[in-house]
Amino acid sequence: MRPYSILRPLLFRLDAEAAHAASLAALRIAGALPPVAALVRRVLRPVEDPVELFGLRLSNRVGLAAGYDKDALAVRGLAALGFGHLELGTVTLAPQPGNPRPRVFRLVEDRAVINRLGFPSRGAAAAAARLGGRHRLLGRPVLGLNLGKQKSTPLDRAAEEYLTLMEVLAPVADYLAVNVSSPNTPGLRRLQDRGHLEGLLGALVGRRDRLVVDLGRPLPLLVKLSPDLADDELEEVASVLLAAEVDGVIATNTTVTRPALRSPRGSESGGLSGAPLRARATDVVRRLREGTQDRLPVVGVGGIMSAADARERVAAGAHLVQLYTGLVYHGPGLVREVAAAARDAARVAPLVAAPA
Repeated sequence: MRPYSILRPLLFRLDAEAAHAASLAALRIAGALPPVAALVRRVLRPVEDPVELFGLRLSNRVGLAAGYDKDALAVRGLAALGFGHLELGTVTLAPQPGNPRPRVFRLVEDRAVINRLGFPSRGAAAAAARLGGRHRLLGRPVLGLNLGKQKSTPLDRAAEEYLTLMEVLAPVADYLAVNVSSPNTPGLRRLQDRGHLEGLLGALVGRRDRLVVDLGRPLPLLVKLSPDLADDELEEVASVLLAAEVDGVIATNTTVTRPALRSPRGSESGGLSGAPLRARATDVVRRLREGTQDRLPVVGVGGIMSAADARERVAAGAHLVQLYTGLVYHGPGLVREVAAAARDAARVAPLVAAPA
């Protein structure tokens, strides 16, 4: 019996957000105690599957999705679980509380979660201070920082805010991810429209290129998209991403659609993640791979709940995969299972070799 099968019923007695806070606190404590972190790592036996992507070297193909550690509180503890990369955030420029509680709901019958958090964040300065210059010396995974617009910022000032976020967070990040797809910040997903997206990415890529010179190292820029884009919209977005020369795309965020759900909490508003998102997220990966002619690396996220799901996502065209809701239902042992499955799938899927 897996240890998590004993722990999960205890966590599930708590409100979903309280359980998440408890798990994050436990990871934070484990990371602060090197012998404990070493024991966790020894028990979980991380998969070594080195891969070069975006000019970065990752120890394996599985990462933590944005949203789990919004304020970079538990990097060392999360590193012990065996991830090849951690995407921290979403980080906003100034602190904001997010939406009122309750705002996170488990849909146990569907192996899903609905959240309407709304980017609660301690702010970019706090995240940068917490990571500092030390983060590159911790023997940890690649670190990405997911950037989000504040609720109060109008769309016509979004580019300015993202540019400032880049300046603050670039020194402590291995890559940056631009979040234009959360359903829980009003109007945010309009930034995926061609007119908004072209202007935004043009400004961000230009600033990133100047930061690369100052930092003296690569700083890949990725864009996280919604699964709710229509197929023709995905095709248009793919052309914008290629023209802007971003380094990769993350597919996908949560969905506002409600496929057939059994849970009575299925009518809650917010973004749905977990098993019901799997099919659409896989299809978006496939369409983006086709729409970019395999010229843009794709990070697959959404509904990866098992090794089989990871193999399916890599076969569809994902170069890397990320986990979040799967950890809620299956625990940290899922990291190793998914990393091994992604490694094996990549060996028999030559189409997903990293673009030159």
